Amino acid sequence: MRKPLMIAGLLALSIGVLWIGQGTGVIAWPQSSFMIRQTQWAWYGAALAALGMILIWRSKR
Repeated sequence: MRKPLMIAGLLALSIGVLWIGQGTGVIAWPQSSFMIRQTQWAWYGAALAALGMILIWRSKR
């Protein structure tokens, strides 16, 4: 059970960081994304990144 939790956690964390970057306008990739400079996506990304960190923490217990 540890390995799937770690993989899911890393995936959620990386996607969350991408969403934060797009939502704040730091990451403008892909250029046609509807998420760029949309603050709500930064909040969604923060929540997803937090979930990813929780999953990573749980996989190490």
